[in-house]
Amino acid sequence: MTALLHAPTPASPLPEGPGVPCWDSTDTQTLRVRTVTDVTADVKTFVFEPPDGQYFSFEAGQFITLDLEIDGARIERSYTISSPPTRPHRLSITVKRIPDGTVSGWLHDTVVPGTELKVRAPLGAFTLTDHPAPSYLLLSAGVGITPTLSMVRTLADLAEDTDVTVVHCARTPLDLIHRAELEALARQMPRLRVAFVCGREHPNERWFGPTGRITAAALQTLVPDLHDRETFVCGPEGYMDTVRLLLTDLGYDMARHHEESFDFTRLTTPPPAPDTAASAEPDTPTAEAPPGAAEPTGLSVEFVRSGRTVECAPGQTVLEAGQAAGLRLPSSCGQGLCGTCKISLLAGEVDMQHNGGIRPKEIKQGKALMCCSKPLGDLQIDA
Repeated sequence: MTALLHAPTPASPLPEGPGVPCWDSTDTQTLRVRTVTDVTADVKTFVFEPPDGQYFSFEAGQFITLDLEIDGARIERSYTISSPPTRPHRLSITVKRIPDGTVSGWLHDTVVPGTELKVRAPLGAFTLTDHPAPSYLLLSAGVGITPTLSMVRTLADLAEDTDVTVVHCARTPLDLIHRAELEALARQMPRLRVAFVCGREHPNERWFGPTGRITAAALQTLVPDLHDRETFVCGPEGYMDTVRLLLTDLGYDMARHHEESFDFTRLTTPPPAPDTAASAEPDTPTAEAPPGAAEPTGLSVEFVRSGRTVECAPGQTVLEAGQAAGLRLPSSCGQGLCGTCKISLLAGEVDMQHNGGIRPKEIKQGKALMCCSKPLGDLQIDA
């Protein structure tokens, strides 16, 4: 589903279809912070309100990208939405303060109700609607619980009788994000099961549940029907690595395993499978090299607005070629996820292997992500 910011009409609280003004992901929208709430000692929730007369539309599990200026430098960061799309008049992100984290620290220390921030519209295919299944397992650690919160809140609001098991890991009981809410929802929803795993007790609260790191034995005990479930995983790099290895060792069908994380030091959201909608869009400017053809060499990329033409070596992306030539280009994740490096192709074709950071309609319009696009011939780009 395309994420939009709609203007409502009296006829319907959630109008759809052509003629409805929308917030396009190629633009940046200024949103006002409505409230800031302490969730745990190092986690805050920031609630945004839309411009007057509008409301939000997105899929549970999608993310937004903040376009910030901190100490004179432009920085973009992506955060998964923690609120459900069923409450369209507000949108929230839940952010953990990272030690020495430039953006998380700035958000925690600077942003207050009334602060206005530039935000790009929601994106991402880490959603239940993109991966329909009869039952789900939502695995998370730390602030990686944010997509789980959006998904479970959505199912509760819609009174969906969906079979969902949530397993969330935290350092201590006091670090469990929205523990009471999830436990209450589990009492209300007959087929929602919630389990928490804590690394250790907290001096202020004893813990009687599972303790330590997630293990294969713990997974099998907590989720005996693991192999029957579609699995969504979000959390720190080490946690996701561990879960991936555990599932593999248990013989789980990894085609049903989906990841999301914004640790931009590595690829954390797997490329869409060949049969997903994201990779099956028919009318795109992206071309494939002919079977058996040698990889192009000595291709030129003209950055029209910068007035520079650079050579793109075999295997290099457009972004890598530009950076190697000394150009300062907008980028963040480097993995085709956040959409920061989006440009317009003026001439030429690319092989683009993205991870959800660009919409199908944008691809049809001739846009591409520099970080994951390799030239199939000489290029001219609007950058």
